[in-house]
Amino acid sequence: MSISRTGAAVAPRMSLGSKRTEPRLVSPAGAVLPLDTIIESDCIAALERLPAGSVDLVFADPPYNLQLGGDLHRPDNSMVDAVDDDWDKFASLRDYDDFTRAWLAAVRRVMKPDATLWVIGSYHNIFRVGATLQDLGYWILNDVVWRKTNPMPNFRGKRFTNAHETLIWAAREQRSRYTFNYEALKAGNDDVQMRSDWLIPLCTGGERLKDGDGRKAHPTQKPEALLARVLMAASRPGDVVLDPFFGSGTTGAVAKKLGRHFVGIERDRDYIAHARERIALASPVGDADMLAPSEKRSEPRIPFASVVERALLQPGAVLTDGNERHQARVRVDGSIMLGDIVGSIHKIGALAQGLPACNGWTFWHYKDNGKLRLIDDLRAVLRKELAAAGG
Repeated sequence: MSISRTGAAVAPRMSLGSKRTEPRLVSPAGAVLPLDTIIESDCIAALERLPAGSVDLVFADPPYNLQLGGDLHRPDNSMVDAVDDDWDKFASLRDYDDFTRAWLAAVRRVMKPDATLWVIGSYHNIFRVGATLQDLGYWILNDVVWRKTNPMPNFRGKRFTNAHETLIWAAREQRSRYTFNYEALKAGNDDVQMRSDWLIPLCTGGERLKDGDGRKAHPTQKPEALLARVLMAASRPGDVVLDPFFGSGTTGAVAKKLGRHFVGIERDRDYIAHARERIALASPVGDADMLAPSEKRSEPRIPFASVVERALLQPGAVLTDGNERHQARVRVDGSIMLGDIVGSIHKIGALAQGLPACNGWTFWHYKDNGKLRLIDDLRAVLRKELAAAGG
């Protein structure tokens, strides 16, 4: 038996119907959180059996209650493979609201105080879900628009093409100290803040799971790229990610690849079979250093003046952009001069490009033995010295 990052004991557990040993998290009260396992059950019943305050992140893709009034056909009269499964049908909006309130309340109980929830939906349901979230005490942090590069067209030509879905990101409560890997997202987005509109294609090609007859194994399978961004944004390696509507196992496959644990809840045995096979084939990232999110905010702040003071660059040294189109000179006080204009490396970098903002550390270069190098390399030298000195 080992100890998890939460301090709770982790013991091996045999997964139902498998010889593979699964870990489990045992809460102080004795309730068990079966890590890296799919629970075959109705979601609310399963949630009631999980230990309170035990998961770090929830991703929920609940029924959308699409309210289709009949078969949907293309202009050539061929039938569209729309979502018409029984699990997406409710007798009334009130029934759907009651269901939404029940699962959201059950999820909130198993979330840690600083956990967050992501829930995805369409115009059919997401506004009702959002209102219920607020009624139950969740604190909405963002709504994120998933813009599909390849949406299904509106075949009847009576509405706009429905080219997006909406995700709501919410903390368990207003005072939650939630995880947000801001620097990691920014670094992966060409050093620009990640926006709340995400352009990601629908799940197609080899990623789309098929049954034995070549049909979609699940009608609303989400792309792994979408889940990867969610997990990288709001969780850390070793965290526990809960998906109460597990479906074809996208959450589990991505969690495994990114070094997170998952707990899935699904009642359809066919979906579970596809999910288990898919997760078994998923390969985790082997190098733990590749999983840790960058945390520049936790690194000591180094002003550019320190680079000059330490004589890593001399006053009068020339800085250029990577293409050597712009030139600025270093001043003794750590400011730089572009023509007759004086300012910080950030202000002058923005001015040179005609942009409202710029990270001067990653824009300006200096020459070292005839080769261009980022001035950020000099900041790294100073940070390394500080770390060695215990600063």
